[in-house]
Amino acid sequence: MLRLLPKPKYYMNMEYNIPKDSNESIIIDYSHPSKNFNRRISSLVMHYTALDLEESLTALTGQFTGVSAHYLVPKTALDGARKVFNLVPDHKRSWHAGVSAWKNRTNLNDTSIGIEIVNLGYKDENGKRIWEPFTDYQIETIILLAKQIVQDYGIKPTNIVGHADIAPGRKQDPGPFFPWKKLYENGVGAFYDASELDLKQKINIDIEQLQKDLKTYGYPVNITGTLDIDTRNTLISFQMHFRPSNYSGEPDAETVAILKNLIKKYCMI
Repeated sequence: MLRLLPKPKYYMNMEYNIPKDSNESIIIDYSHPSKNFNRRISSLVMHYTALDLEESLTALTGQFTGVSAHYLVPKTALDGARKVFNLVPDHKRSWHAGVSAWKNRTNLNDTSIGIEIVNLGYKDENGKRIWEPFTDYQIETIILLAKQIVQDYGIKPTNIVGHADIAPGRKQDPGPFFPWKKLYENGVGAFYDASELDLKQKINIDIEQLQKDLKTYGYPVNITGTLDIDTRNTLISFQMHFRPSNYSGEPDAETVAILKNLIKKYCMI
């Protein structure tokens, strides 16, 4: 049973004498900054638009489309200049990630910057999926833009990801033709060290441990101990990112070796 206590006398008699027409200004003192805070922006997410330039601009800026991104990278130079469209200011929350998770963070719209790249994605012909490559101009531009964003916000290499990484099974962009290795070689993002992979050693693949390792690196996968559809979709996203020559979703020895190398390189510091 709850018993309401009487209000203390000092509270009952409290009065505030605030002048109604005071023009006095306040002074904000910035001399005691706290160290207890987090950066809002902690990740950078790459997408393709699956549309041409004009359609992309319409979709990403239209009032009723419900989608946006911070930046849009065209296929070629415009008006003789290396132009990138800034559609949403960095400090504002764009709607590019949707239902998403990475490193135990959810709703990555809250904490990320989204880069959309003009690219049609893929088309299915005769039972085969044909992906559109990115242009050299786009990759050069993305590297320049990403370097600036990483410098501005201190984004960690493992937090530079694709839409497929943060929404496995739901999204596939930027797809297997996105050159993550080239970005890494130019100082953007994370990648494994091929020289350190031991592919001759036989590996007994433990699905539960594989799920734990994927989760350690950042992927939103449930630890079930079974090779379920969610785990396969997560493996497809991982393989598209780090081994695009084969993204079957099968948990093979090379996939395990790459993942182990990434964890050793980036997650055990």
